[in-house]
Amino acid sequence: MQVQQILRSKGTDGVYTVKPGTTVADAAKILAEKRIGTVVISSDGVKAEGILSERDIVRELAKRGGACLEAMVDDYMTSDLITCTLSDRADDVLAKMTEGRFRHMPVVEDGNMVGLVTIGDVVKARLSELAMEKNALEGMIMGH
Repeated sequence: MQVQQILRSKGTDGVYTVKPGTTVADAAKILAEKRIGTVVISSDGVKAEGILSERDIVRELAKRGGACLEAMVDDYMTSDLITCTLSDRADDVLAKMTEGRFRHMPVVEDGNMVGLVTIGDVVKARLSELAMEKNALEGMIMGH
């Protein structure tokens, strides 16, 4: 299954972004309100400049305490982004996420962000794919 099929089946409102210079507290508020695990940092809502996850915030809370909430997202975001494209396969995306130990990946085409996939999205797609393969094999064995 390709990333474009995963995005199509998600049917979400898109990617939540914040501008550089946004406080970590404001980003955390968006994460809580939208019940999401990450925001993408983008000056224009199209080019992904970084990503900030709930894990990033918790790590900084443990190191610096509540004062980190007044810092800017730019201070804690991951700026060396690993992205995928619409034509990437679910297996490849899952391998990158597992290897890199992250759960969210921006989908980028021609330098513009077109979506975001989570490890949950990819696992769900992969399980669906495996179920279809299983059914097809059972059908072949049964002679259908």
